[in-house]
Formats: sequence, structure tokens, C-alpha cells
Amino acid sequence: MKVQPDTPGVDDPGEGRRIGIDVGTVRIGVARSDREARLATPVETIKRVTGFKDRDGQDIERMLQLIAENEAVEVVVGLPRDLRGNGSKSVKHAKEIAFRIRRRSDVPVRMADERLTTVAAAQSLRMSGVSEKAGRSVIDQAAAVEILQSWLDGRLNYLKEN
Repeated sequence: MKVQPDTPGVDDPGEGRRIGIDVGTVRIGVARSDREARLATPVETIKRVTGFKDRDGQDIERMLQLIAENEAVEVVVGLPRDLRGNGSKSVKHAKEIAFRIRRRSDVPVRMADERLTTVAAAQSLRMSGVSEKAGRSVIDQAAAVEILQSWLDGRLNYLKEN
């Protein structure tokens, strides 16, 4: 099944902070952009609590809190796909978190292609001297930064061309 991500810049809300989210089965990495929507930085790793049939847990509450605190104008959730563009089992998790945020917030939620972001994040951490063991606690944040930075770059390219 082909899964299509959203396109950066389409229905753009304008300047303002974006929140990037990397959804895992155990942890959720969160990143944010600057107000000019040019640079993504890590924020925190949230322990995953909410499952498919659970009521919203503290993980959803914390994400909503971060969206509000940062006055975010857009939320970008990573859409896990394989190299052929097919959805993995993790797609359901990402879509579920996006749905729960949409349901409780007026901020637009976009799904962004996250192919190879965890690989790129792990490589970046290694290159900066962070050991694999130490990197486990921040890998999800680093992946969220990769997802969000890719979105921000795509957004800027889209806005330049249109």
C-alpha cells in the first residue's frame, strides 16, 4: 500500500514555529523550529503511553502542551515508509497520534516523509561523538529534528518557486 505524505508549503500557515514529531512504539521524539521556520532543534523525548484503543494519555497531553507553549502554527508528524514509498506497520502509530492531536487542537497537522531519518539521526549523533548507548536517549529527538528540518527546507523551496 502506497502511503502519500503531505507536501511542504501547500496550505502554508505562514511564519511561526513548527513542532516536529517522530512517533515510535516506546518513545516520541519532539523538535521545534525557530519563529522564522528555518532551523529545527531538539526539544524532548516523551514516553509513549497512548495505544490504539486507549484514552489520550500523558504523552498526548504533553504534546498538546508543547504545541501551545511554543505557539506552533503547524505540527509535522513523521510518516514511516520504506524506500519504495510503502507504509510500514508504524504508519498506524503515526496516523493515530496525528489524529489525536488534530482532534484536540486547531493547529494543522501534516504527515511528512520520514524515510531514513532515524539512520541520518544516528549518523549525526555518531559524527558528533555521542556513543550509541548515550544516543538512545536522544535518538528520537534527533529523528524529529531530521523530519522537521526536511519539512522546513521543502517549505522554503516551495515558497521560492511559487
